[in-house]
Formats: sequence, structure tokens, C-alpha cells
Amino acid sequence: MDSYLYLILNLSVISVPFIFSFYPKTEFWSVWKNLIPGLVIMGILYLIWDIIFTKLNVWSFNDRYLIGYSFLNLPVEEWLFFICIPYASLFIHFSMVKLYPTWKFSSSITKILTGILIFVLFILVLMNPGKLYTNVCFTLTISLLLWVTITKLELLQTFLLSYLFILIPFFIVNGILTGSFIAEPVVWYNNNHNLEFRIGTIPFEDIFYGLTLLMGTIFISEKFFEDPAYFQ
Repeated sequence: MDSYLYLILNLSVISVPFIFSFYPKTEFWSVWKNLIPGLVIMGILYLIWDIIFTKLNVWSFNDRYLIGYSFLNLPVEEWLFFICIPYASLFIHFSMVKLYPTWKFSSSITKILTGILIFVLFILVLMNPGKLYTNVCFTLTISLLLWVTITKLELLQTFLLSYLFILIPFFIVNGILTGSFIAEPVVWYNNNHNLEFRIGTIPFEDIFYGLTLLMGTIFISEKFFEDPAYFQ
């Protein structure tokens, strides 16, 4: 059964959000077609990143927890990851926006939080030259935060709050992938290329890896919505 762990984890993550996508008060199914552009574009970018970093041994995958099929040197479970995890996470964000539209940070608080994040990440990049995961992840996050702050601040007002809720299942799922609750990690990280600071077993960089993946997907997808306030 070990060889099915990553596959089962992917399917478990998407199953509940998929079922509740038809809940009348949110009707997440109604925006599927609008999500496709963002999911595809960000998925391709992240898969290219994944393929390169796997080749450079920045991270790797444990065959013990894989069914044994791969494409472009990535296990099929990793390809599924970029469907299942974004879908489930965006479901949480969308549901919060639809059910609790007043739940958002003020513009001033959003600017302060974003400014703090950008400053801290910038300092960490300067202090850690040569650490590939740290530098690529934080530079991408800084760039996207700046761009969205300038062009779509209202998106950050809702997303930064919803991401705090998304982090709850994120820590569970990513915790398992990085070795929590199981004998060995599913995904191994080369500490020469990260800060070597972990929350449990999860590299600190993973928090911003996920933030950028999801925020980028929403930002791109909004361009394809008839109602641009769907995700805000």
C-alpha cells in the first residue's frame, strides 16, 4: 500500500472540494471554465520549475510511495499534485469570498502586511546567495506581490486572509509529503538549497511556493471572468 500513498493523498485532497463544488450557495462548478487558463499557465510554469529542480537535485521523490509511472522525470503523482492541490485550495478561497464577502483585510493593513513580507523575503534572499529554492521561490513571490499590489490590491485583501485558512490543510498534506506521520518523506529536499528552517518537517519556502502558485492562478483567471469580483 505504501506505493499508493502519494496518489491516495492527491485524490483525497480533491474529493471533498469536488463534491461540494455543487453546493448551491457557492456553485464553484460554474467557474471551472474560467479557472482553466490560470491553472494551465501556472501549472506549466511550476512543472518546468519542478523538472529543472529535480534534475538539479534540489529535491527528489521517494520511490517507496510512488506507483512507478513518470513523465519528463516527474512521477505521475506530481503531475496530479498541480491539479488537485490548486483546485482544493481555490475552492476554499472561492467559498470564503462567496459565503463571507466582508471577510477581508483593509487596504491599509494589506499594504502593511505585503510590505513586511516583501522586506523580509528580500533580506532572506540577500543573506542566502546560492540557495536555489530560497532565491527562486522568494524572488518570484516578491515580484508577484509587488505586481498584484500595484494592479489588483483588492485581490490581496481577500487572498491573504483566505490563505491563512488554506494553510491548515496545507500543513497536514505537505506535512505528510515531507515525512510527518510516515517512516520516510515522499519528497526529499536538499538542505544546501533551502534555509534549513522547517515548520515541523515542511521547508519554510513551501509556504510561499504555495502562496505564489495560488495567487498567480487567481490573478490570471480573473481576466477570464465575466464578473471580475468573483474571486475578490
